[in-house]
Amino acid sequence: MQKMTRRGFALTGIAAAGMTAACGNGVGSNGANEIDSRVNATLDFLYSEYPSSRDLANKATGMLVMPVITEAGFGFGGGYGRGALRVNDVTVDYYSAAKGSFGLQIGAQQHAHVALFMTDEALSDFRRSSGWAAGAGVDYVVVNEGGTLGADTTNLLSPVVVLIFGHAGLKLGATVEGIKYTRIIP
Repeated sequence: MQKMTRRGFALTGIAAAGMTAACGNGVGSNGANEIDSRVNATLDFLYSEYPSSRDLANKATGMLVMPVITEAGFGFGGGYGRGALRVNDVTVDYYSAAKGSFGLQIGAQQHAHVALFMTDEALSDFRRSSGWAAGAGVDYVVVNEGGTLGADTTNLLSPVVVLIFGHAGLKLGATVEGIKYTRIIP
């Protein structure tokens, strides 16, 4: 096993950050208008490609829409994106999502995800937190290539359901586990 030096560690981190920054993920955008435009386009795509998602969204008390999460990694990895929290189809806050990882990984990918808060308590907990990390109590629904949405009554009983879709890139898999969401001012 090869020992990683500080220099190698730093170079790997810089490379991952550079790969992430090179992908169009909303960083340096025109603020709230740009994020809202991307959120609208993401929801239009979700509802047109996966019509059953609209029924699920209508049952949610709020939804966090992250139009583009860009991830890159080579040993060490990271990801970033920005989006909006919508309650009753109105944007109430803006959030960033940041993710870090370590392991056997190489490549870059982008995907969108929508976190549906199925209870008032889950939405309230999310809004009160200074930084919320996805984890326990969250069901993940990855939309497969056939275009079906794998939500069932088990998912509907969860306080938070996350829909992951629109994969593009060379890195296998996509998950929002370990992502930390932080309120931002765009």
